[in-house]
Amino acid sequence: TRQSQKLPAFGGVPISCPNGVASTAACYQGFDPAAYLQYNYTPPRADFQRKDSISSWELACLHRAFTEGDVSGELLVDIGSGPTLYQVMSGCEVFNKVLLTDFLEVNRQELRSWLQDEGGCSLDWTPFLQHVCKLEGRRPSAWTEKAARLRQVIVDIVPIDVNRPQPLAHDALPSAGADCLVSAFCLESASPDLAAFTRALGHIGRLLRPGGHLLLIGALGMTYYMAGDGVKIPTVPVNEAQVCASLKESGYTLIRLEVYTVPQDMNVGTDDAYGVFFVKAMKE
Repeated sequence: TRQSQKLPAFGGVPISCPNGVASTAACYQGFDPAAYLQYNYTPPRADFQRKDSISSWELACLHRAFTEGDVSGELLVDIGSGPTLYQVMSGCEVFNKVLLTDFLEVNRQELRSWLQDEGGCSLDWTPFLQHVCKLEGRRPSAWTEKAARLRQVIVDIVPIDVNRPQPLAHDALPSAGADCLVSAFCLESASPDLAAFTRALGHIGRLLRPGGHLLLIGALGMTYYMAGDGVKIPTVPVNEAQVCASLKESGYTLIRLEVYTVPQDMNVGTDDAYGVFFVKAMKE
């Protein structure tokens, strides 16, 4: 098993952000993909020997959602990918086209580094690929096939802004829209308040065809997270009832809501979330 690396100390003066969408965007200028990946996607949070690690739980939720048979089509769009790929590792087996999106060029560049497979990635995704293969009943050694499949189906990596009524460039999607959206830890991090969170759900819903599915992962009760040394990003704290109400208001039918409570030893000091939610919903 990989040893948990010591997290960098949070030195420097935290970047404070006044309220509002524009200031939320300004906060992200200090975002450090390598530090963010180190904080959240290494043990203990990504310890696949443990079923109760955050990453094990998230991958199990996604695997189940993508293999139940009702989520299908041609195009899967990942909303606010950040510098991460785990959220499309199950979906890449179901969809022939996967579009990755993020607000920040540094994150899009991190994703392109992996896609071009020339080294230079800030995180080795092999343990995640191996774990998803295991969930699919395949040998862990099949991870190379899964990586090849993922590289084959990713059609592009494009800018997005969920706070705009039209989050993507008008020619980024076919006119019919996406068949499925997946989004992990994006909306609560991009929204200055609950009203903006609800609006963002509506904005991304315009990218989805009627009857298409939304798979949403987010933090519960989180008021901030660290996105680099001294880079403290404020987030809107939401609870399960608020998430459900926002989905309903934005034109989604809730199929399932699952909640993970963060164990004490997964609180590594990089955020103050008490839990994580997983939503499977359908656009009305």
